[in-house]
Amino acid sequence: MNLFKKCILFTFYFLIFTCLSIPAFDNTDVRGIIISTHGGGQDWGRDEMVPTMRDIKQLGANWVVIHPYAGISKDGTVSVRRFNESEAPIHWTRPIKEAHALGLKISITPHLAYWRSGFEWAGDIEFQTEKEWTHFWSTYRHWILTLATACKDADALVIGTELDKTLHHEKEWRTLIADVRKIFKGQLTYGSNWTDYQRVPFWDALDVIGIQAYFPVSKIENPTEQDIRSGWEKHIQTLRAYSIKHNRNIVFTELGYNQSYSAAAEPWGYRVDDEGARPLQEMCWRIAFEAIASEPRVLGSLLWKWFPLPRPFGRNFQLATQNIMPIIANAWKGSVPTINFDQEAYERWRQERRNRRRRSNNE
Repeated sequence: MNLFKKCILFTFYFLIFTCLSIPAFDNTDVRGIIISTHGGGQDWGRDEMVPTMRDIKQLGANWVVIHPYAGISKDGTVSVRRFNESEAPIHWTRPIKEAHALGLKISITPHLAYWRSGFEWAGDIEFQTEKEWTHFWSTYRHWILTLATACKDADALVIGTELDKTLHHEKEWRTLIADVRKIFKGQLTYGSNWTDYQRVPFWDALDVIGIQAYFPVSKIENPTEQDIRSGWEKHIQTLRAYSIKHNRNIVFTELGYNQSYSAAAEPWGYRVDDEGARPLQEMCWRIAFEAIASEPRVLGSLLWKWFPLPRPFGRNFQLATQNIMPIIANAWKGSVPTINFDQEAYERWRQERRNRRRRSNNE
């Protein structure tokens, strides 16, 4: 075989290998919905997750997300409810199997449950002494490696969410990432708050830049569509330059808007206002989807938040409504599922949950 033919053959096999090795996040469009929980995550392991994922897929999603919780204490302890480590909790593992059976990819996005810990939110988590930091990294590392092992069949893992006061511990993050890669073969990212993604020193060790994309897009009272578009254009320009600089694409690891008069100025806010705020919420969603579609380096977004049936919405950041679902379906070329909220089924579920808690407390 002459040299020319050898080169052609090498190129052919190289392209085939490259195509087969494309990471999960490197598809052209990430369309995901984060499935939250009414009960500490236990509902992720129930049968209702299957029709829930079907509804999400019908909207046009190709990704779903669950966010397992661990506790956090002021002394640096990261704690998880005890379980037999030879058999991972079903509410971690079943969603992976069910998502794949439906042709969906799935990301595992661990959250630290900061409430009643003394920390105001995840971005507030930091420690005062070297002993506390050492204890934090030891227990946090154990939790993430446990998750990576139990959820090794997932398509992506977010190694941390909004822990932006820990970013100066670059060595600990890089060591954790390297050790996770020995276990977990899917894609890795970190969910940085929108204020701090440019402070992350280890994007080169990850597969994609992850951002909790609660960008303020207009501080004007009663902003117009053009006001919001202009705000997004400025953010997109900055994101494009940052992506090029670091040779990594971007995924919005969270994106959400409340029905709030402050949705454009403070999209992270939990306040829910009256029906008069709904047009602004809808406008924020439509323009955010347009902004994402306009920039190839932003692969897509994971939307906050949906819940398992029989009650697919919570008190805030509602997606499973007749007002928001059509906007998502239009952006993602899907269709709106028919969701009938069964109040009686939800009340039965709540009673079962209370009974389980009583039994657990009495054991």
